[in-house]
Amino acid sequence: MRRFDIMIPCHFGLESVCKREITDLGYEIKSVSDGRIVFEGDAGAVARSNIFLRTAERVLLCAGTFTAMSFDELYEKTKAIDWASYLPENARFWVKKASSVRSALFSSSDIQRIVKKAIVDSMSAVYKREHFDEDGDDYPIRVFINKNEVTISLDTSGESLHKRGYRKLQGTAPIAENLAAAIIGLTPWREGRILVDPFCGSGTIPIEAAMKARNIAPGTGREFTAEKWTGIIEKKHWYEALDEANDLIKKDAAADIQGYDIDGQVLKAARANAKLAGVEDMIHFQQRPVSDLTHHNKYGFVITNPPYGQRLEDIKTLPGIYSMIGKSMDVLDTWSYYIITSYEDAQRHIGKRASKNRKIYNGMIKTYLYIYEGPKPPVKK
Repeated sequence: MRRFDIMIPCHFGLESVCKREITDLGYEIKSVSDGRIVFEGDAGAVARSNIFLRTAERVLLCAGTFTAMSFDELYEKTKAIDWASYLPENARFWVKKASSVRSALFSSSDIQRIVKKAIVDSMSAVYKREHFDEDGDDYPIRVFINKNEVTISLDTSGESLHKRGYRKLQGTAPIAENLAAAIIGLTPWREGRILVDPFCGSGTIPIEAAMKARNIAPGTGREFTAEKWTGIIEKKHWYEALDEANDLIKKDAAADIQGYDIDGQVLKAARANAKLAGVEDMIHFQQRPVSDLTHHNKYGFVITNPPYGQRLEDIKTLPGIYSMIGKSMDVLDTWSYYIITSYEDAQRHIGKRASKNRKIYNGMIKTYLYIYEGPKPPVKK
């Protein structure tokens, strides 16, 4: 069976969580770099990665890797790739994105133009024609150049994998689904433990936690570009991956997951999203301010994405919000808190220094995950 190098982009700073997911699927990691993980797999691995990975941005099938110091070299080495083994004669292909880091080639538009021309010329030599109608299925191509090392890949996912399909409605500044899943993956929270998000907005963190507890694969409710690539990935691989995912769902799983917000309208969206995700029975949403954050049980988790002043009118409210988070820690003194924010004065207004912090890039925004570890619950005899 044909083997591929499969590249998984993820959030900077969260490579360890994504790597663990890939190894849990049974694949061996070849390399890990900033925001990118590569492993080897067959066509079935492409389908399973798209359906099962919670923390990935997308699944890229690497067509070629080489060094290029000039545009001529980029053209020749791109043209040398056996593109006809990937692209059918009527394929609609284009270079969707080109990025360059610390490389001699840095013009994205020139990289896109030259790679496209090289692919056309490569296919012309095989299919014996100069013009291609490109009226078939989509084959988006991505080029990444890092220190003159070029990787050209086909994007098998299409829309970013953070788009699970359940979040039809959202509030302002929502956290991406795969980022929420990665943060949960950094914690020891599991089914049976209490989880509260006091700034839940449209419900992403509670929903991702509930999907994890019920073992619902994140890609079961959406489509992928490569589903139509029957010359590379047969339909049976998608059916098998989906059957596997459905068989693993724990339909009777229960969890104590709660989401609070002061905005009643956004909570309506959260409930609708949870219903679409199939976990509405696992989450209790409530209109409630962070100042009322209490719980009768011990050893719970607060995992949250509080406001951090993306809108100018919110900045003046931040000291009070973070101060209330700190006061809630005094009440829930056995709980663990995981707070992701770009607000630089977060720890000062919380009034406590985090036991750990982790730098994470949320798109182009540098954020920190502040970790306040509570005591471990006593071991049950």
